This record gives sequence, structure tokens and C-alpha cells, in this order.
Amino acid sequence: MSPHIDSHPGEMSSLPPSLRLPGSPFPLGAKVRGTGTQFAVHAPDAELVQVCLISEDGDETRIDLVQRTYGIWHGIVEGVGAGQRYGYRAHGRWDPGRGVRLNPAKLLLDPWATRITGRLGDHDALVSHDGDPFGGPSRVDSLGHTPLSVVTADHARTSGPRIERPWEETVVYELHVGSFTARHPDVPPQYRGTYLGLAEPAVVGHLVRLGVTAVELLPVQAYVSEATVRARGMRNHWGYSTAAFFAPHPGYAVVPGEEITEFHTMVDALHAAGIEVILDVVYNHTCEQGVDGISLSWRGLDAPGYYLLDSDGRDIDITGCGNTVDAQSPIVVRMIGDSLRYWAHEMGVDGFRFDLASALGRPGGGRFDSRASIFSAITADPVLSRCKLIAEPWDATSDGYRVGHFGVQWSEWNDKYRNTVRRFWNGGTGVRDLASRVAGSEDVFGNRRPWASVNFVTAHDGFTAADLVSYVRKHNEANGEDNRDGADHNDSVDHGVEGPTDDPSIIETRSRHVRALLATLALSTGTPMFTAGDEFGHTLGGNNNAYCVPEDTPREDSWPLDWSSGDTTLTAFVTRALDLRRASPALRQPEFFEGRRTPTGHPDLVWFGADGAEMDDPAWYDDSRRTLQAWIDGSDIRSHTEDGHQLTDDSWLLVFHSGGPAVITLGCPEWFYGTVLAEFDSTSPDGAPAPGGPISGDSTIALSGPTLLVFRAVG
Repeated sequence: MSPHIDSHPGEMSSLPPSLRLPGSPFPLGAKVRGTGTQFAVHAPDAELVQVCLISEDGDETRIDLVQRTYGIWHGIVEGVGAGQRYGYRAHGRWDPGRGVRLNPAKLLLDPWATRITGRLGDHDALVSHDGDPFGGPSRVDSLGHTPLSVVTADHARTSGPRIERPWEETVVYELHVGSFTARHPDVPPQYRGTYLGLAEPAVVGHLVRLGVTAVELLPVQAYVSEATVRARGMRNHWGYSTAAFFAPHPGYAVVPGEEITEFHTMVDALHAAGIEVILDVVYNHTCEQGVDGISLSWRGLDAPGYYLLDSDGRDIDITGCGNTVDAQSPIVVRMIGDSLRYWAHEMGVDGFRFDLASALGRPGGGRFDSRASIFSAITADPVLSRCKLIAEPWDATSDGYRVGHFGVQWSEWNDKYRNTVRRFWNGGTGVRDLASRVAGSEDVFGNRRPWASVNFVTAHDGFTAADLVSYVRKHNEANGEDNRDGADHNDSVDHGVEGPTDDPSIIETRSRHVRALLATLALSTGTPMFTAGDEFGHTLGGNNNAYCVPEDTPREDSWPLDWSSGDTTLTAFVTRALDLRRASPALRQPEFFEGRRTPTGHPDLVWFGADGAEMDDPAWYDDSRRTLQAWIDGSDIRSHTEDGHQLTDDSWLLVFHSGGPAVITLGCPEWFYGTVLAEFDSTSPDGAPAPGGPISGDSTIALSGPTLLVFRAVG
């Protein structure tokens, strides 16, 4: 077969590019090779694939890829180098009942593209069908309405070795690259809301001072807005609508086209400060939505290979996003593995949080299998197995709720922790569940270590901490969905007034509630995850699903964090709590409490009630209780100093009280005859305990309301 070059209006040059064979099916994507570029794309059912070179003026040159190996069309095009914009056109059968939707009228993104450019245009030009998804193909050309892939040169990898911080020392901080610095007064205006903004010394310094060891970035793989969002005049803000799994989102670059370099700069700046970078990755679905959606990339190349489809060619949707990626398909396992390795090896990323991870472990959309193909591939990979792996252990169906069921190398978002801690500080019943959660959720993650529980009380989807204590009802009207979106039940309270108030007593009550929530998170066994802005009172006005903004909203107004009016005292409070966690290994144990004997000869953990008596079975099942005390023996917990020396820890007493005014007896064990020193008090605005010397272990103390106290045992 000889190559065919079809030049469309406006030749790119007087000497059009030429195809040199044979090229190779490896690697997939576009790779600069000497004086040309090798293109390789998976489209096993196609009869012909053309690589389409697009000039800056929008003119197109089509070149047939004449070599097909393993279902991959490939060839080297001479005269093409970095910066060239391109797409693919796949010719062949139109058989939507079998999921085959090959339509050369649609210019398709390269699924392995490491850079994309451009925006979505007319929706009617982007769908591959003509009216009926199971009718005939559309003849409308999508060129000019679809983003384009861009050939990139090899980039220097990020500098320095991996941090590989132990899980038990990890404090995760979830943030949105665009919103986090959009109004930061110490970030140059041109850098706000960008990768470089996150690399600014003032921003990195805040994270370091706070005690953050890892940032978890909401999606930064290139994304577009879903058709249903665009139809309401909105745009996707969070980024859970991926268009290219290898490309950094171009909207977070200061200089268009420099997103790869700027991403490297951000990673290097964070690594230099000892902060790991974790990406929130969305491999469970794509931006193409259901069969009536757009044909941007995967659907037009190999829908049966990339998506879960039923026998009629319709998408099986267990993600709630219109489609589900078939993570058992060989090409999908390859795509996800290649993508993860690219971000880890070439872009310097330290870990990944997998959105709706359960959907990736349900072959054919059926029962969950922790040893599913993609999970086995990831944990067996020599690069990926050393990364931090975090699962969101559910999908959009009840069958997908699999908290605690992932493999031994995985950590998981623990919504049981979130729900229990919220309910306790709302005045909920009993203390039994609280004990399990603050001790690391061994009942859920007993086959692993406590760090497998990623503890959180807020996240991007849901109320902020400030809103959690200010609103009973969600207020999502700004999203344009008549307030139907977002969770209806949030375990939230408003303390008497819905939303903002000038009442000083309500303001103080709310502040105290937030401090109790955040202190519990900081001082629980497991891996704490904080949401950006909670440490200074960030509010979304009661919106618990702030995933979109009006299309014309500038970056600085896209749900930004208001740094200028933040509560600096609350920031000092969270900092103090995390300082205490960092300095006290017993408060961040790498092993579960097992009642094991310690060097003191006594158990590692003992629970007490408000009366100072050790908890027995009737006490555990007494739902009227609002006070729980935890005695932690730290004598067998060792940490290492920078010079390699080992340090043992003290013993600690933590007091959790969610009720009203009360007098309690400190619950020190019978073998302890020493004194205790107050180290932390959540009723204090900055966490500092009231002045005073040591007190005896069996002292009584008066509590005025919701309180978390920490005492150090001496003697």
C-alpha cells in the first residue's frame, strides 16, 4: 500500500510532509524521531487511519498511515516536529448496534497526546451520529470545533530524588490549582490560579508552616466541559471530565503551550520543600458521556475497546457520567498504565488518588474484584508500586461501595470516618463508633495498616468546614440545576441560623465546632486529609457541589479562596494540632492498637468514660454517652531523628467531649501515679491550653461544651 497525502485548502508548505515506513507500533502517541515524528494510534476495527496535520491557519493535510500492527496504525512522517498540531480520522464501518462508530468526518484527539490545545465548539459538529445515536453517521466535519493534539519534544525530568515519605508521617492537603491561588495577595497577578502560582514561595511556605507533607491536586489532566454543563451556559471547574490522560490541563499555564515545563517547575518547588505531589486521576469515565454524546477521541477510534457497552452498543454507566471505561480491556490497561507511568516517571508525581476507583475493579460492570486486571497491573509495576495509591472506594451504584476491600498496597478515602466524626460533634449518639475511627478503623482496614484509612471530615465535594456548621440545607442554585445536584444529607448543622450571621454567640459556637472537627482529624490515627481553606474558614456559601461556574467567569472569581479575610487564628490552631501530631509518634502510629504489652508492661491503648472508669461492654453500648477518653502508651513507639537516633514517645491522654457542661474525671489507668500536662485544648482559639502546672492523673475538670483535650503523661 502506498501512502496518500491529501492537502486541504491552504497548504502548510510548498513541500508537504512525506511518510517514511515502517515506523513502529511502540510507543503509542506522537514521538519525535530525528527529522520526523512517529505517529501510532490504536484503532483495530478501522479500514484506514489518517494523521491530520493542522496549520496555525486551520488548514489540514491528511496523511494515510499505511502500516497496521496489533491493531495499531503507525508511521513516521518526515518534516514534522515538536509544536505540530494534529488529529486522527478513522475510516471504516458504522455499526452503532455493535458499538463501532468509525466516522472520518470527526477529527479525533490522540488518546496518548501529551499536550492539547483549543476548545470545544458547536456540539452538533462534535457528535458522530446524525440525530439518532443509532441512526446514520453525521457528515458534519468537526475540524474547527474540537481541540487538537500537539507533538511535544522530550522534556527534562523533574530534578531530585523522590521523597517517598512514610505513610504514617503523611498529611494530605486537597486543593484546586485554579482556585487555590486565584486571589492570593502574595502571588503575582499573572501567576494566580496556575501551576506557577502554586510554586510561589508564599504559597509553599504556607503549606510547610501548616504541616502539610503532600498536596492532592484536583484533576490536572486536560479536561473539557460536558455537553450537559455547556448547555446551561456553564463550564466544568473541578476537572472530572478528562479529554487527555497524558496532557497537563492547559488552562493552568501562564504561557500557552508551556504547561509541561510549568508543571515541572511546580513539582520541583514542592519537592524542594519536602512536599509530595498526588494527582486526583479520573480513569473511570471520559468527557464523551453516553452514546448520544460527543466523539472527541476514544469513541471514534475503538468504543468497544475503551468502554463498557451492553449487547446493543449502549454505554453501561456505573459512574453517573454517561459512560464507564472498560478497565479490563487490554488497551485500557495499557492506556492507564502508560499514563500513570508518564506522570510518575516523566512529570515527577509521587502518588495518585483514583476517582470512583470501584468502577475500575468491576469486570463487565459486575462484582468488584480487588485483583482486577488494572489493579494487578498497577501494583506489579516497578514504578507505580512505589507510588502512594489512594482509592475512592465507591462508584455511582450501591454495588460499588467497597470501603475496606482494596488490596494491601492501597489506602482509601474513609467516609465512615467522615460520617462518624461529624455525627459525634453534632451531638450524635454514643462513642463506640468514634473509638474505632480515631484509633485507625481497624474494623475496616485490619488487613493493612492504620495509614490505609485516609481520614477526612470535608473534601472538594461537600460542605467546607465553615459551611458544615453554618448550613443544614445545601444551596446549589448557582449550579443551574434547580438545587437538585449534590448530596441532600450532610450531617451538618447551622447552630440556629442558616448561613451568615452577626450573632457573636453563634459565631463562637460555630468556631468551636470547627476547631473540634479539625483537631480530631489532626490527632486521629490514620492518614489525615485536609481540604484547602478549611484552616482559615473558607466558605462556598452553602454550595456542596461547586463543580461548575458560568462560562464567562474569570479565573479569579471561580470559587476562589479568600486569603485576605481568612481566620489566621484558626490557621494557628490547625498548625498547633499538626505540630503536636508530628512531634508525637504515638499519635500517628504505623501499627494498629492491639492491647499489646509495651515496655512499661501495660496495654498500648485503654479507653475511659467521663467518670474516669475503664469502658466495659455496657458502657460501649450506652448511647447516652458523650465523653470518651483514650490513654495511649507511647513507650514502644519510636521515631528517628535526622542523625539516625531513635526516640521513644511519652504516654498521652485524649479527651473527646461532645456534650454540654460537665465535670469529668481524667481517665488515667490504675498503674499510673504521675501527673499530666495539658498540651492542647480545642476550646482555645489557637489550641493553647490555659496556663497551669501539672495535675494528678485522677483530677476532675469542668468542661463547658464540645471539647478535645490532649494531655501528656509525666512520671
